Amino acid sequence: MMSSIALLHGAGYVGGELVKLLHRHPHVSLEAVTSRTYAGEPLSAAHPALRSQVSLDFIAPDDLDLSGIDAVVVAAEHGRGMIVVPALRRQGFTGPIVDLSADFRLSDADTYADWYGASHSAQDVLSDALYGLPELSAPYPPDARLIANPGCYATGLSLALAPVAAQQVPLSAHITACTGASGSGASPSAATHFPDRDGNVRAYQVLSHRHTAEVQQTVGTHIDLSFVPVSGPWTRGIWGTVQMTWPNGLKEEDLTEWFTASYETSAFVRLSPGALPELRPVVDTPFVDLGWHVSGRRVVIGFALDNLMKGAASQAVQNLNLLLGLPDTTGLLASSRRSPAVIA
Repeated sequence: MMSSIALLHGAGYVGGELVKLLHRHPHVSLEAVTSRTYAGEPLSAAHPALRSQVSLDFIAPDDLDLSGIDAVVVAAEHGRGMIVVPALRRQGFTGPIVDLSADFRLSDADTYADWYGASHSAQDVLSDALYGLPELSAPYPPDARLIANPGCYATGLSLALAPVAAQQVPLSAHITACTGASGSGASPSAATHFPDRDGNVRAYQVLSHRHTAEVQQTVGTHIDLSFVPVSGPWTRGIWGTVQMTWPNGLKEEDLTEWFTASYETSAFVRLSPGALPELRPVVDTPFVDLGWHVSGRRVVIGFALDNLMKGAASQAVQNLNLLLGLPDTTGLLASSRRSPAVIA
């Protein structure tokens, strides 16, 4: 059975990835893609790679007809999700929604105001949202209708920290993570201007990046987070390390046991005991790669993922699959068979 999908605000980088994934998905039909800027133009106007592949035209958000639509994916910028999602409900839409903005990720409205500098205008909807990091949050209740797709950094950091956080040992985690230019979005800025970014590395939002709040909410307050995000001179992908000191020392086998137990049924987590991951193998894939190194009391956990895929679009499709009662791998892997998480 095919489910009809509408993609709202699909002209950005993540929107382009979502169109590709949904267009080739075996159990969904992409029926509508909205954009204020490109309304009336073919999808290839914003996503040239889709030329001769997808025949849809963008439509204006106000022209979207929700009749016959089974589920909605919202790829709006932060601050728009809390406008778009309530509007869908006012129009009578009762199907599942996956929202990729930051607007429903934090369960406490006051926490949202602290980190995003604005009050939350849809607190009644916020209480219905579920944070959607499938490896840690699924399965979802049968009546789940709104999934808040995690942020890109938050996805990597939370998956890297969760098996350690589960040991309930108070720790300080010192994190440095580098992201490519696409993490800044499709709108150009001084930070993404090629002559300034090429060959350069620049820290930003030191100890104050908004995704820290998501990670803290996920792993618990017994993990003290110190996060330094960095802009790297590439287009897509996040690579980072978490460094911590374990009170009484650890063996590599301990971490291998914890991570394997946490992710042995997770098709999109690839583990490398004793070795930190590289960036290139995850680019253009739906995977997050995790690895670790232990030396006495010192522990380093490395993580790598594509910010546009596992950090956004492919994770949204994972969540959509789960809301539609499908295996989370549907449309993302050539086979739905789950392979062992640990790789050589």
